[in-house]
Amino acid sequence: MEFRKIIFQKSNNIATIKLNRPKKFNALNIELASDLAKALEICLGDEDIRAVIITGEGKAFCAAGDISVLKASLETDSSNMLSELIDLLNIIIINIRSMPKPVIAAINGAVVAAGMSIAAACDLRICVSSAKFRQSYTGIGFTGDGGWMLLVPLLLGFGRATELLLLDPVFDAMQALDWGFVNNVVGDDELERVSTEMAIKLAQGPTKAFAIAKENLNHAMLGLLKRQLELERSGMVKASKTPDSREGLDAFFEKRRPKFTGK
Repeated sequence: MEFRKIIFQKSNNIATIKLNRPKKFNALNIELASDLAKALEICLGDEDIRAVIITGEGKAFCAAGDISVLKASLETDSSNMLSELIDLLNIIIINIRSMPKPVIAAINGAVVAAGMSIAAACDLRICVSSAKFRQSYTGIGFTGDGGWMLLVPLLLGFGRATELLLLDPVFDAMQALDWGFVNNVVGDDELERVSTEMAIKLAQGPTKAFAIAKENLNHAMLGLLKRQLELERSGMVKASKTPDSREGLDAFFEKRRPKFTGK
């Protein structure tokens, strides 16, 4: 299968999926999200693949959903594009969690909004020391999607996740490690080597046992996650119709601080 917005490679029982919109900081649009969902489906069905790495090309892992999609949805008074993009994101999240083999997020740079959701859905996360993280949804008058409201609190705790949603700080790699969002921090030039070494170790491990263990971890959470994904999709569509979200997007494109009115 040919892909336009990802690079898909398979070697030594390891599949590497690289998000490939570097000029847009690998922000999710319909094409990239569709390619990622399809690549994960290939990994799901290929028994020769025993570990998966998700990473990004350029300076970002994934800088949220493409803001231009949100803006276009508002300008046309249609939520169809936004709903379609979130539906694809939901497929991506479910595919990662349902994957009967380990999935590593090799975080090469900025992680924002939906990028955090994708990373949080993975089984293990390694990031470079220069990586920066931001929730960002509420910063432009929107709400979380891609299971953010479930997955991130499970990793960080309810209090810390609430802090991120309400105050929207940027946090760095060492904070991400200290808070438990990532498992390891490496030098910027070491990410590929370390993530590949980890993937090789996992691919040489007891794949069926890993699958059962992951299934058991998912047991109490997967049904809740599916309901949460739909709830978040509905919430994002509702938020997109508020005056504050329009102000947030205008401020983003005009590179200024938004003036929210609470409406």
